[in-house]
Amino acid sequence: MLLLPLFLIPLTSASLARVQQAAPVVQISPTITPSPVLWDPTRTYKHRRDIVDDFKNGVHSALTFLGSNVPSYVASGVPDFFQDFPIGEDVRSSLGIEPSQVAALPTQVLNIPLPSGYGNWTDRGWNLRFHGNVYKQPDISQSKLDDLANGFLIDTSVDKLQPDEAAQARNLTAEIYVLQQSNESVTFTLRPAPTAGASGEQGGGGAVTPSGGDQVIRFPHATTEEGDYDDFVQIENNGLEDGNATSNIQRLNVYTAGTDTGNATAYLVPDTGLTIISDIDDILRITKIYQPKEGLLNSFARPFVPWKNMPDIYANWSRSIPDFHFHYLTTTPEQITRNYMDFIYKTYPGGSFDTRPLNFSDVSATLHIRKFLLDKIFQTFPKRKFILVADTSNSDVMKDYPQMVTDFPDQVQCIFLRNTSATDDGDRFPYDTSGFKNLNTDTYMFFKVPDDLTNLDIVNGHCANRSIPQNLTFGYQGLPFGINLGDGAAGHVGARSMWAIAAITLGSTLFAMGM
Repeated sequence: MLLLPLFLIPLTSASLARVQQAAPVVQISPTITPSPVLWDPTRTYKHRRDIVDDFKNGVHSALTFLGSNVPSYVASGVPDFFQDFPIGEDVRSSLGIEPSQVAALPTQVLNIPLPSGYGNWTDRGWNLRFHGNVYKQPDISQSKLDDLANGFLIDTSVDKLQPDEAAQARNLTAEIYVLQQSNESVTFTLRPAPTAGASGEQGGGGAVTPSGGDQVIRFPHATTEEGDYDDFVQIENNGLEDGNATSNIQRLNVYTAGTDTGNATAYLVPDTGLTIISDIDDILRITKIYQPKEGLLNSFARPFVPWKNMPDIYANWSRSIPDFHFHYLTTTPEQITRNYMDFIYKTYPGGSFDTRPLNFSDVSATLHIRKFLLDKIFQTFPKRKFILVADTSNSDVMKDYPQMVTDFPDQVQCIFLRNTSATDDGDRFPYDTSGFKNLNTDTYMFFKVPDDLTNLDIVNGHCANRSIPQNLTFGYQGLPFGINLGDGAAGHVGARSMWAIAAITLGSTLFAMGM
């Protein structure tokens, strides 16, 4: 049974040794490769179909965009070709496992350092969000895993990958095919965390090790039908600094009872200060979501690679800006985020996480995932200022980031967007800059390389490097043949008939997808 608290950064082996562990869990084959960052595959949507069919349908699905066929995963700017994962009964039936066999499987626990590794201060003290999933890992043969994994690959197969790539593909597939467990109780032990992340600083990021905080927390609710648990729980101070009396971000290690894998790190974030909310794909790492074959391989099989020298930029911010809270937001489904957490833990400053939530109380939120997550953290910290970082390949970012300025006018300090169309000739999809038309030009910047972000006074809201041309037309940009729409000055060509724009964009889309 695997427990996944989605808010925590996993612990090192040294820190795990501090807590007495339960008896070892019997190993099954294949097992998920241990990682410095631990996360959980949590619930997805009900009534799943066969995952291979869902994947193929996702790759070939489209949305209406200027009359063209733009894949939905490109529109949302994340590897959403990983969609429609099976859960519970769907996994059992697709693998041909009998209920009696499921009952005999060992219970395992695995923490996810996501969504929401943050705690906030209230008039009653600290509230910490515990979010995760309880599940069992079925015993799947390697040949079966290979068959399942091949459904996530384009023009290749597991047997054609390098050995380390094939192992990663199998592990990721095994993480998808888990059996969520309902009506389970979860208990955690909290202790001060000495380190988390990789910023070059002692401790690994903009947080401190508190002098107290030790306690045991029994989660107040049993897991849901899909094995989920998710709620803010009030914790005792026990030597922690009050959130309205300190600027320090405090780290707590969270150990899950009965396992040596269900552990992570949580961040207690004070009322005021500066938080960066950073996307991951194509801004912190090379993904190429706009090139489906490459995007799949980079997400499913290949090691994660930083984008240029972005780690240096984040490390410098962590060292030079006191009490800077790092929050990483990816709308990738929770089941496949272990590599994300491991990558961040080893490459960037430690911080809290958000991923694609799977237990929506508001069904409409499923259509606006990023905005849902942004609203949640802004509302949790109404007195904090935020730096928003992403890239132009995310159509939801291009709409949601400027909208946050309208919805939370006193909280958005800066918006930084990598112009992927200008820096990667593989990105031939247009992007919409109309949302930035009425924003203060000192609060946002479109940039090409990480060094464009140096020497900016973001603490005081000076976010524009005037030596970097912006060339915004406040309409759709990056269309074929250098066409840009909108009423801005750069490259403006005026309104065109919709059939012409549709034809041009369709041709660009088909060309980009190699059709």
